[in-house]
Amino acid sequence: MRLTFRGTRGSLPAPGPDTVRYGGNTTCIEVRSDAGDLIILDAGTGIRTLGLELAADPPPACHIFISHTHWDHIQGLPFFVPLFMPGNRVTIYGPPDPLNMTGIEPVLTRQMEYPHFPVREAELKADIAYETLSDRQTVDLGFAEVSTLLMNHPAMNYGFKVACDGKTLFFTGDHEPFFNIYEPGDADFDDYERIVQARNAELAAALRGVDVLVADAQYTGEEYARKRGWGHSTFGHALSLARDAGAGRVCLTHHEVARTDGELDAIGERLRREWADSGVDFRLAGEGDSLAV
Repeated sequence: MRLTFRGTRGSLPAPGPDTVRYGGNTTCIEVRSDAGDLIILDAGTGIRTLGLELAADPPPACHIFISHTHWDHIQGLPFFVPLFMPGNRVTIYGPPDPLNMTGIEPVLTRQMEYPHFPVREAELKADIAYETLSDRQTVDLGFAEVSTLLMNHPAMNYGFKVACDGKTLFFTGDHEPFFNIYEPGDADFDDYERIVQARNAELAAALRGVDVLVADAQYTGEEYARKRGWGHSTFGHALSLARDAGAGRVCLTHHEVARTDGELDAIGERLRREWADSGVDFRLAGEGDSLAV
């Protein structure tokens, strides 16, 4: 199995001279089996260049797993060229919309409705199927299994565990560490604390011994203090999670939109000093980085 980062930015695309090395496109990860079968994790703007390459050599089937439906994780779908080509088979998987009581189907349709887009979803030429997922479901693709786990984010967000070619990858999507929203002494503190501990145990079990963890690490600790509840993790939280789960390698992604290459370099250097004796093998993911699992 091999993964390639097509987009590593969070919240909003950030093109320009200050984001060349780590990338300005939003979240998209290409996962290939040893035989070349294709899984795509999230469809941020990074999916566009992948689609251009696939147009020249389309796979028999394309499986797109959407962690959640915030713009930066779906906004590349209308620009994914294989959707416009007859004969292509594309399946889009993702969470339900509990507010509107719908499945994953409207995600693409709504993006391409007038007046937002000039081409309607109904005009696409590929054979497109949708599958709405549930928590702790496993999808058997034949060449791989993809399992879901509900994470902590303002929108319903699934982490995906991919088992392929005897290796495992876990992608958090957007995730904030579970925390108790009540203060000690509040009437609901103890009950909610049991829920938090149960969710932490489920996450630890899902991550135990994975070969690669791809984790949301948008904030520094100082930034997180001002943005608690926004649904994102810190560098330290992500690395602690990896250490406690015994993850083989860690890729930190979903870089803050205003973070420059130089600032990410400085953060990387600081983390390498602070975590030098931890045993955690980590990198800050850059657009175009490829990793054999």
